[in-house]
Amino acid sequence: MGVHFGYRRFGPREQVERPADPAVRRANLRRIARLFRPYWRKLSIVALIILVSSGLGVIPAFLIKALFDNAIPEGRLGLTTVLVAIAIAISVITGAFGVVQSYLSTQVGQSVMHDMRTNVYRHLQRLSLAFFTKTRTGEVQSRIANDIGGVDNVLTSTATSVMSTITTITATVIAMFLLDWKLALLSLGLLPLFVWVTRRVGEARRQVATSRQESMADITSLVQESLSVSGILLGKTMGRSAELAERFDGESHRLAGLEVKSRMTGRWMMAAIQMTFAVMPAAVYWLGGWEVAHGASPQHLVGTLVAFTTLQTRLFAPIGSLLSVSVDVQSSLALFDRIFEYLDLPVEIEEGTRDVDGVLGDVRIEHVWFKYGGSDTWALEDIDLVIPSGTTTAIVGETGAGKTTLGYLVSRLYDPTEGRVTVDGIDIRELTFASLARAVGVVSQETYLFNATVRENLRFAKPDAGDEEVEAAARAAQIHGLISTLPDGYDTVVGERGYRFSGGEKQRIAIARAVLRNPPILVLDEATSALDTQTERAVQEALARLVEGRTTIAIAHRLSTIRDADQIVVLDGGRVVETGTHDDLLARGGRYAALAARDADTARFAAVEADLAELV
Repeated sequence: MGVHFGYRRFGPREQVERPADPAVRRANLRRIARLFRPYWRKLSIVALIILVSSGLGVIPAFLIKALFDNAIPEGRLGLTTVLVAIAIAISVITGAFGVVQSYLSTQVGQSVMHDMRTNVYRHLQRLSLAFFTKTRTGEVQSRIANDIGGVDNVLTSTATSVMSTITTITATVIAMFLLDWKLALLSLGLLPLFVWVTRRVGEARRQVATSRQESMADITSLVQESLSVSGILLGKTMGRSAELAERFDGESHRLAGLEVKSRMTGRWMMAAIQMTFAVMPAAVYWLGGWEVAHGASPQHLVGTLVAFTTLQTRLFAPIGSLLSVSVDVQSSLALFDRIFEYLDLPVEIEEGTRDVDGVLGDVRIEHVWFKYGGSDTWALEDIDLVIPSGTTTAIVGETGAGKTTLGYLVSRLYDPTEGRVTVDGIDIRELTFASLARAVGVVSQETYLFNATVRENLRFAKPDAGDEEVEAAARAAQIHGLISTLPDGYDTVVGERGYRFSGGEKQRIAIARAVLRNPPILVLDEATSALDTQTERAVQEALARLVEGRTTIAIAHRLSTIRDADQIVVLDGGRVVETGTHDDLLARGGRYAALAARDADTARFAAVEADLAELV
């Protein structure tokens, strides 16, 4: 099967598209309308411009009737000049109004686009870690970039276009009936059929639009994962570059087919409507000829026919535009469904209201039970621990024992299913996110660096830190010397995900960030597990400085790193099976002693390998 990089064909989608039932659709239409509410003043100006322009737009038809019925046949040059001047003035005024209308509607549309992008981004920031562990990064990017970008035209021009065409059609229909009711009925008789056809075409395009956006999300995910530094390394070292290129080719071909299908769906029906619009003036002329043949006076009929066909042109173009817009809107509703789907994702971790400073660092985990969403198995069962301020507690156990989960609960990346976690006696669910972040710092084994300068990466922990503070934190983490040797020092760009640095160097940068933030409580999530012995020593020295005077919860992979911990907690299957100091637990000869013996054997084997490497 090959390397899948989260590709869609290897498993079900992370999110199921919501059904397009009428109730959801009506609710979403109301939500779309509410997006424009903050900009009602500008929209009111646009509406006024549209009403005035629509009223002015039907006047030329009556001017034409007056020209053909009176001014020209009677040779009244003065009247002809006045009528023509009025027509020209109307054209200039409506043109100017059109420019102002376009500016205001585009400004409002882009403001709504901005609101949607920021609302989705802010909402995603509030979601728990669980959402991001089961959702492709490319899928999230696609919702923000492709889906919101796909409704640009609808938000920017469609709303005002619909308002403009409706008022234009209304004014034109009234004028047509004032000119000749029989011609008006002939012209408007087929409109119900056209509306029905348009609704059918729009629904078909909406379904195609949903598939198209899903395909775009797949392409975004594939590009984001396979063309990242990690993806390129994996693809090249596994010899799968050609397969990935073929996979991208297949998905791109699918997207191209969907684009063609989207544009061609209902094209013959819409072409038939346009053809009908084109032949209607001929039908009007025939009806005029029929009336003359049956005794009507041709003298005043000519002006009526010319004026009427002028109104027809003014009517059919907006009707065609409105029908086309209706199709576009129905297609865009699929995109709005996907956007609102993300906005409706429940926020599992709500922010508290207590803003606390000067935390001492007493941590209590009180009878905590936890299971991941959708799982029937407890990841942690009845964990009850006291971690006094300024002490170091090590959490050890086999892979899957629940060590990292416990660290996530203390830093509130998840909330306990039962029980609670307190800091200085305060349930951390009561704290604001800002105060919790000031109180608890995390250094994990997977250090993430932005594609920015070293200085910017360090200041992410404390944006207002001065250069001296940044360098002092780097010295404490024993990374200042290395940074000073870089081409641009602290202004050197680290590269995507920090690939300019080794694992140990990235860890020390992460430690420097923690030093800069200076939290009273520190969670070390297997911070040295992926490092070689020599690098581990350097990182351990930096960690030793970092933990001084702090409440530290060290999730340990190598037991040699936590021998001096004030207490060691042994987890097995999500339960605490042993608690004590290193010496006490060894003396008991229980689970910890077995882990320590295995760890010692692994360390001896690694030392022998290192000696052999030096000999070679």
